[in-house]
Amino acid sequence: MPTLDDTLSRLLSMTREAGTPAAAEARALVTAHLESLGYTVTVQRFFFHPSSLTAFPLFGAGLGGIALLLLPLLVLPSLPDWGAAVTLFGGLTSIILLAFGVGTGRIPLGGEPREDANLVAVRGREPVRRWIVAHLDTKAQGHSMAGRLVAVWVIGIAIAVLIALAAVRLGGPVPTGIAGGAVGITLLAGVLAGRGRLQGQSLGARDNGSGIAAALAAAEVSREGGTGLLLTGAEEFGMVGARVFVRLEASRLAGVVAVNLDTIDEEGDLYLVTHDHAGAVLAGVEAGRLTSAGLAPRTRRLPIGILVDSLPLARAGVPTLTVGRLTWRTLRVIHTPRDTPDGLTLATAKAVGRALA
Repeated sequence: MPTLDDTLSRLLSMTREAGTPAAAEARALVTAHLESLGYTVTVQRFFFHPSSLTAFPLFGAGLGGIALLLLPLLVLPSLPDWGAAVTLFGGLTSIILLAFGVGTGRIPLGGEPREDANLVAVRGREPVRRWIVAHLDTKAQGHSMAGRLVAVWVIGIAIAVLIALAAVRLGGPVPTGIAGGAVGITLLAGVLAGRGRLQGQSLGARDNGSGIAAALAAAEVSREGGTGLLLTGAEEFGMVGARVFVRLEASRLAGVVAVNLDTIDEEGDLYLVTHDHAGAVLAGVEAGRLTSAGLAPRTRRLPIGILVDSLPLARAGVPTLTVGRLTWRTLRVIHTPRDTPDGLTLATAKAVGRALA
């Protein structure tokens, strides 16, 4: 029977990008470990389009194009006062709809679809009342998670500035220097967003080897038949696995709760991240478990720019939260080839998993 450390050591030596042979090998490894603990594991297969990751770069490029169109509309007195506002509103609506369609896989942009899968692990015949969730896949991009957050913030600033200038233009032309500065900020936002394309491979030790470590530690000590494990695939491509699970299990989600484990580093504050009132109530329960084990979690809402598997579950009406521990230094590492097991003991992740179980 493999030990938890043996399984984790092998797992963290693999890149696990969704839809690749390495991801399939990782699923087989984790399945064998869970079956050795007495779990029945169901493989929930699905297809997804890897082009979904181009949604954010596409939005950034579209926003830059809108800004260039707006420049003459903002500064030339011979053009209609309302031209900038109409162009901005129509352009933003179009690129938001396009990016949403691409990001959710409804509008594939070339390339073949990939197959990935969820692992759904239960013990006994008792209905599952509590799901412990973690995603198995990894990715590497041209920027880290910190870089993505900066890009989101700059895009937010750029959109706010463009809206303000379009409103000012209703009363007359905008000074060329101010309009040019706004366009420059918007083009910078587009460049930053464009770095979100896949680039290289990552071992994903923190994101989300640490979450898998916590989930497997919970599975090892759990004795409750009503607790199940959901190890999702393709989370890094738009939470595909979680969305598939919600769709397939919709009739069995009433009365259940879910705890998602995503990036539990060795430093920083331990957070219980919620989406709504039901999640906040659940956080009070889970905080008690963690505090009793000597951990001191803090509760907060999900920051803008971060997407996690608890989000589709919360939208389906499931009381849910995400447990994470990280710092800005962690954010600068994840989603890059630098997210390796070096310096990571997984002690906090294992302690969190055992406390939750």
